[in-house]
Amino acid sequence: MKLRMLLSIVLLAGLCAGPVASLGAPNVPEAAPATTPPPKRFNFADVRRRAEMLANQPFQAPGNNLPDFFKNLDYDQHRDIRFRADHSLWRAEGLPFEVQFAPLGFLFKQPVAINVVADGESHLVEYNNDLFNYGKNQTPANLPKDLGFAGFKVMYPLHTDSHYDEVAVFLGASYFRAVGQNQNYGISVRGLAIDTGLPKPEEFPYFREFWLEKPGKDATELTVHALMDSESVTGAYRFIIKPGLNTQIEVRASLFVRSKVQKMGVAPLTSMFFHGGLNERFFDDFRPQVHDSDGLLMAAGNGEWIWRPLNNPLRLRISSFQDNNPRGFGLLQRDRNFDNYQDLEAHYHLRPGVWVEPQGEWGKGTVQLIEIPSDAERYDNIAAFWVPEKPIEPGQSLEFNYRMFFFLDIPNLSPGGRTLASRVGAGTAGDPGSSRRFVIDFGGESLAKLADDAPVNAVVTGSSGQIKHIVAHKNPYTKGWRVSFELLPKDDEPADLRCFLKLGDDVLTETWNYQWTPAQ
Repeated sequence: MKLRMLLSIVLLAGLCAGPVASLGAPNVPEAAPATTPPPKRFNFADVRRRAEMLANQPFQAPGNNLPDFFKNLDYDQHRDIRFRADHSLWRAEGLPFEVQFAPLGFLFKQPVAINVVADGESHLVEYNNDLFNYGKNQTPANLPKDLGFAGFKVMYPLHTDSHYDEVAVFLGASYFRAVGQNQNYGISVRGLAIDTGLPKPEEFPYFREFWLEKPGKDATELTVHALMDSESVTGAYRFIIKPGLNTQIEVRASLFVRSKVQKMGVAPLTSMFFHGGLNERFFDDFRPQVHDSDGLLMAAGNGEWIWRPLNNPLRLRISSFQDNNPRGFGLLQRDRNFDNYQDLEAHYHLRPGVWVEPQGEWGKGTVQLIEIPSDAERYDNIAAFWVPEKPIEPGQSLEFNYRMFFFLDIPNLSPGGRTLASRVGAGTAGDPGSSRRFVIDFGGESLAKLADDAPVNAVVTGSSGQIKHIVAHKNPYTKGWRVSFELLPKDDEPADLRCFLKLGDDVLTETWNYQWTPAQ
């Protein structure tokens, strides 16, 4: 597990009343007399009511009663604590989904309440120390019997019917991750981001309680409800997890504002970018590239597609892209060539991209990208999310619905030509020590069909400096088109660069967008 630069992980306990269920055992309600009204069935509205009630109460940070043994575990010691797979929730019933629970300790010091919803009734999952194998850890003689869980993992036969793969994990504050077929964990998602990237401490909302709906015998999706809490906002979340080639999660979020929020990030994505093709400083690394994601893709409400390559800047960089009713945005890993990573352990070429597709109208706001300087790949230094334009005031209730896709590639996600690679280096010798040369490869089916001598033009603009020596020509190795141009900076000013291809009046590609800053 990577240590996080953008977060200090916190987990807080939730409160849940009701009967206790044992792992793997079906919950059978007692028969009620014929004259008794049918019992109320648990649903999302119950979590929403709790979130609304919670928002009307002062925020209470829970205590930290975890024994020192668990508090003092390091990464390797905590990793050595394993959930006993034969105790997986629903394994005894042969259901298509199983759930394994995560132990407390290391960074995960506060328990969360986890419930199972079966036959319309909610039952608290009972904690038991025997659910875990503690490996080489020298555990105390008398472990508390009510420690609780740090989170949970969702298992599903993703590749073969005989083996259950881990497809999603909810662990740490409001963080969760998912994978599809032949993918390795990489990018993380959060329920909500508050004040991220501001010159003050970031607020970390957390999921304090979960409800897992028991799936049917032939289920292909799993529904998870979550109660979120923080100093400023509470929320009710519903996640419908649909494993597959490209695992999909449908998210419904009902938010209730306790106090004024300066900046709210909706559908926040968190990733890592250490170095890649556009770096202009030296990294002493045998691997050509090291990153979980290599770019931000946006589908604007006006129909424009924008690709922003990521970078590891020398100082904090925050970029905002104004929009009205965005059609989608995401952090992607487009480069799938192992040769460009050369990492047999991390498998960066198999890290999924995540695409966020809003449902309904989100109105005016910005897609914000935050890039934080980093000196190691263990830090998550990239964040992207939607920031509503309207102020977030106390007493407000907000609704956001969206789909998330975890994928290696969705060929038609960007309908025209898309950016395959971006590179930068020294410019023409006639501009000694100053000009920078950019090379962009665009690809896609539509570009591959164009004749080699098609009159394709590259449109390149910059916010400062001079753009010179623009060339666009067919790349026979990618079957796409390559653009090269040079930037002659003005007095070391930053330059916002844009580039796309046209054939006559037809736009052929997405818009490549990059912020160049002088090395200092």
